[in-house]
Amino acid sequence: MKYFSAICLVALVTMVFTSCRSTKTIQTAIAKKDTAQVIPVVDHRADSMRYIKKVWDTIQTNYIDNFQTFSAKIKVDFEGGDGKKMSFTAFVRLKKDSLIWVNITALLNIEFFRVLITPDSVKVLDKNNKTAQLRSVEYLQEVTKIPMKFTDLQNLLIGNPIFLDSNINSYKKDDKSISLMSLGLLFKHLLTVNKDDYTLQYSKLDDVDAIRARTAYLSYGDYQVKNGRRFSTHRKITVSEKSKLDIEMEFKQFDFNVDLNFPFNIPKNYKRK
Repeated sequence: MKYFSAICLVALVTMVFTSCRSTKTIQTAIAKKDTAQVIPVVDHRADSMRYIKKVWDTIQTNYIDNFQTFSAKIKVDFEGGDGKKMSFTAFVRLKKDSLIWVNITALLNIEFFRVLITPDSVKVLDKNNKTAQLRSVEYLQEVTKIPMKFTDLQNLLIGNPIFLDSNINSYKKDDKSISLMSLGLLFKHLLTVNKDDYTLQYSKLDDVDAIRARTAYLSYGDYQVKNGRRFSTHRKITVSEKSKLDIEMEFKQFDFNVDLNFPFNIPKNYKRK
């Protein structure tokens, strides 16, 4: 099941931020004097909040939502906590808010796994061992160790941020990027975007529960524009808790709004689990 774990993580976290630099805390209001002895009140907190809202709104404009189907061919390199490495190709087909179909091949293009995920179920065909697993969608959480839902997995594949809360309490900017820090119920999320076009660059999730010490990183790069959509074709994912997983994804092909089918039949000789 390591191949399936990898593809779920691929379709999982995703958002990163390879740098752990501290963010700029929003300043409180201060007062200044001018030469006419008038004391204007400069509300720097209000200025900061307006700036954060502007960045937030612009990030939303890059959110990929105007599609019905998505397909991709992804080269995946995976390294587990035990140091073992593997490479495989994942063919992904997605029907928005409805189905995610994954075909995993390796070694001379031999199909090893076929996966079908819906908002409430996960089905896995292990073609090597001739078994079929039928699980609830909570299985995603078991595999990825992150409280993922179908929509989170969908957004990760599409390249949208996940676990991004609007409760943003600080920011940092430099010549090339802008970073926002948000605090949700489950994660602290440091999201970094390009200063020019606001495309995602890095994302870092830290578990609010310090005892778990769970951290997820995702980096986005090599953007291509297709049909007006900016899409990251190269991503790196690192998930750390008790052990560490490293995943690198290279999108060899991708397309939106093409006709797709989702073949998934369980052969009679397969053992069900």
